[in-house]
Amino acid sequence: MTETLATARQLPTPDETWWRQAAVYQIYPRSFADSNGDGIGDLPGITSRIPYLAELGIDAVWLSPFYPSALADGGYDVDDYRNVDPRLGTLDDFDAMTQALHAAGIRLIVDIVPNHTSDRHEWFREALAAPKGSAARDRYIFRDGLGPDGAAPPADWVSTFGGPAWEPVGDGQWYFHFFAKEQPDLNWNNRQVHADFQQTLRFWSDRGVDGFRIDVAHGLAKDLGQDLPSQAELDATPKDGNHPLWDRDDVHDIYAGWRTVFNAYTPARTAVAEAWVASDRRARYASADGLGQAFNFDLLEADFDAGAFRDIITFNLGLAAESGSSTTWVFSNHDVVRHATRYGLPARNGDTAKQGSAWLLSGGTVPRLDAALGLRRARAATLLELALPGSAYLYQGEELGLQEVADIPAGQRQDPSFFRNPGVDMGRDGCRVPLPWTRAGASFGFGTGDAHLPQPAWFAESSVEAEDGVADSTLSMYRAALALRSRLQAAESLEWLETGREDVLAFRRPNGWTSITNFGTDPFTLPAGEVLLASAGLLPGSLPGSLPGSLPGAATAWLQL
Repeated sequence: MTETLATARQLPTPDETWWRQAAVYQIYPRSFADSNGDGIGDLPGITSRIPYLAELGIDAVWLSPFYPSALADGGYDVDDYRNVDPRLGTLDDFDAMTQALHAAGIRLIVDIVPNHTSDRHEWFREALAAPKGSAARDRYIFRDGLGPDGAAPPADWVSTFGGPAWEPVGDGQWYFHFFAKEQPDLNWNNRQVHADFQQTLRFWSDRGVDGFRIDVAHGLAKDLGQDLPSQAELDATPKDGNHPLWDRDDVHDIYAGWRTVFNAYTPARTAVAEAWVASDRRARYASADGLGQAFNFDLLEADFDAGAFRDIITFNLGLAAESGSSTTWVFSNHDVVRHATRYGLPARNGDTAKQGSAWLLSGGTVPRLDAALGLRRARAATLLELALPGSAYLYQGEELGLQEVADIPAGQRQDPSFFRNPGVDMGRDGCRVPLPWTRAGASFGFGTGDAHLPQPAWFAESSVEAEDGVADSTLSMYRAALALRSRLQAAESLEWLETGREDVLAFRRPNGWTSITNFGTDPFTLPAGEVLLASAGLLPGSLPGSLPGSLPGAATAWLQL
């Protein structure tokens, strides 16, 4: 099956709608493949692994930041938006990677970080050297401090990484940074900021980039005024379009300008918003005159529960119809605990703020992780996801069934949230540990030396080498599912089917492609039809191509009815 798929791949065609039901694979470049043995993944490393990506069967790669950066926040502190970090390669390496991806039939989406720059960006260095009230400082958010000498911050705001959100510069003024102090927020009321980012979008589009993932898309527009509210007042202000910092209605004026840039290309460049907003406000980010698509994190935040999944799927398909876009589905990414681990921990029951936090803080010991159950549920959820209409976003390593790495020594951690919230937040390093490609080697084939984050010994049997060609491995399931998905893709709709059980969810696509997921523990008798694929071994009499039998608990099966 995989050989046929690989040889059948075609060069990307000028299809304006390719993104609507694409399978997109996120690469965190520093942790994917290291070509030169320095412990950091790089662009030539990605290029060397394109045959693997083609065999996996994805439609596009989403590349997390690869720009010059001090790595104060994993590359989301950008020094230069139109260059490549020398540790990751060169612009020539980027061009070679893009061409190789396209030759393999894979499109490329790159991360854009427009809410803030790094403190090493030439604009910010110029701002620090300039006086109060200068044009250079107007590109950022500077305010006079309180008190006669400006020694107190303009407000008591707290950064999302912990600690104050205002940083003094030594002349009585302070700059705002919602994230790390090395990430000063830009002032999107400044027209030069608009023009420069549109130039960046053209720069990468001209190099063949097919689309953009917009970081913190809901945070760009701000209205701070002269009298800043307190943190308590900010927390009490509804995020309904008029909040001083988040999800303001005028943010869409920015994206209307970007859409003009995107539509100047053939096919038009795509974009997807990372917008953590109320579900009923997501549609505008995904509108055709805006970014075109927005991340839907609702399944990522849900427990493994049939009722919750059905409600979320129904609601988000309705939102997609409202915006004219297609919805997106995601279970894991570079910011959250891997879903194979989440599903093996006690149910959160809606308490998303504690997503795996207690388990991480204990070093992965309390509460007890049922890794086997977590992986079984993750496989079932992924197979359900890949049958849904819309785009599926996959995170590197989930196709290997990787668990979160919890027991990283404090001295080897990198995430700023760990250092700014000691004893409270273990950070996101556990999902960013470099991938294992082989059973042995200093970094399990990631490179020729040690990796920049420590890899656990159990990675050996979760490596690509260990799973390649093994019929029941997670890698084999992903390859088979993506190949079938490409062949079976139908109109963007589904029909819910009655199963007679609250813990069993079933839906049929217009071409008869049917997905059935057993969220419970008791077996479920499958209807008559051809079994195409299952996330777990079916009970006797249910081999692919035979008459169906029973679907065990925590499993999904695809049938042709």
